Amino acid sequence: MLKKSLIIFLSVFFFAVSNLNCEAFGWGKKKEPPPGGNVVEESAPMATDEEIEEKEGEAPTIGTPDVSDKIDYEEIYRRLEPATFSYQHDIDPEQYYDIKHAAWLPYPLLRLTSPIYFKDITIPPGYYLLTPREYKDDWYILFKESGKVVFIIPVFEKDFTPETFYETHIPKMKMSFKQSVHVKFLHVLGLWDKYSQRKPAKETYLELSDLDNHFLIMTIYYGKAKYSLIFRTVKL
Repeated sequence: MLKKSLIIFLSVFFFAVSNLNCEAFGWGKKKEPPPGGNVVEESAPMATDEEIEEKEGEAPTIGTPDVSDKIDYEEIYRRLEPATFSYQHDIDPEQYYDIKHAAWLPYPLLRLTSPIYFKDITIPPGYYLLTPREYKDDWYILFKESGKVVFIIPVFEKDFTPETFYETHIPKMKMSFKQSVHVKFLHVLGLWDKYSQRKPAKETYLELSDLDNHFLIMTIYYGKAKYSLIFRTVKL
């Protein structure tokens, strides 16, 4: 009796397995290709020899510099005219107001190791304080030596200084813990009497760039503005 029941059970089991839809459980299910995958596209027709020659003759449009964006520094140098004014006794009268609330001269310092030239002006090696000044709607840079104006050079371009320029180009002073506490203590004391505080001097920075044909670009960052000068390293 048991043997007969076992035979019937095995018969029913194999019958069910043979008629089972495996795909209902995900067994043996065919995987569909992903969108765009295993898709055979029609290949583009091959270009003729004439079309290839035409494309080779065309100039590339990506990465080609625009000629109109190039700056003609030689033309800028030619059209600039030397200053036609001077200061009495070579003293800059506005300097007093610049240093009135500062503990030092707030001008960038230029150290020249070789002469530079602007038209008929030769600036010899030395140390110069550079000061921007406006005269009749034009801007000039005063080269000062020992407190006196020795050269006046015209500015060919004035622009705004980027907002975070000084933060990225001028390193912050490193102080020890005692120095930091001392400075903060003095700052707190100064808050009680603001009239006794000195106003912070304007931040400055100086850049020089060599160009082709012996030209030199000097960019002076002074506060919120920057001024560009052009010189030659070889006299014409």
